[in-house]
Amino acid sequence: MRLTAPVPGGPCWIELSTSDVPAAKSFYGTLFGWRCETDPREEAGGYTLAHLGDARVAALSPVYQPGQPPAWTVSFATGDVESSAGKVTAAGGSLLVGPVDIFDQGRFAVVADPSGAVFSLWQGRAFAGADLFNEPGALGWTELVTREAGPALTFYPAVLGWTVSASDTYPQWGIDGADFGGVLTMDERFPPEVPPHWLPYFVVADVDATAERAKGAGGNVLMPPTSIPQGPRIAVIRDPQGAVFGVHRTDG
Repeated sequence: MRLTAPVPGGPCWIELSTSDVPAAKSFYGTLFGWRCETDPREEAGGYTLAHLGDARVAALSPVYQPGQPPAWTVSFATGDVESSAGKVTAAGGSLLVGPVDIFDQGRFAVVADPSGAVFSLWQGRAFAGADLFNEPGALGWTELVTREAGPALTFYPAVLGWTVSASDTYPQWGIDGADFGGVLTMDERFPPEVPPHWLPYFVVADVDATAERAKGAGGNVLMPPTSIPQGPRIAVIRDPQGAVFGVHRTDG
């Protein structure tokens, strides 16, 4: 079973902080067919919603601080952002920003797990999260990439109530029987300067064609299209500004 809508504890939104919003709109529009609309209000700070048809699937925004590297951030839903942020710090994580209200849309905080992997907590009000999941062009999987899986397997269930499938190689995160992500332990293939992070995967109809399209639009394919045994076909891509994400094809 896959998640098809925001649920408590699950991934509910995906946001790109980038050094060049117009260039990112062009790149991801070419890659996924997104239609991007920038909020004209000055107080919105250039926040841009990406749509597939009328469905909101992601957001793009300028980087918040000078020198901040472009990156995707995954948000997880909570009914009480203060309480969840307190669980983060109690479990050894860090509160980086907030909690803060976003107009009437909701309330969020930016936090990090004990290894430093950054994610957001979102308490929806008028906006619960993405309108579409697990369809081409939308978020389909969230992967924690970390140096040591053990602490994470304790931290996230304590904070967000996740279940963890038993696996020595690739534990998977779940909620009420729906798996939505996994844990990849970094090995010698990862340069030592790569920090722990959350890697989003977007669903595509054709991984190989998407990778070629990304290269043609100025991106770099970090992991070429690869079929995972008993799993999907995937690729990992860096956009022209430097943000990294994955694509995968789901069957069935």
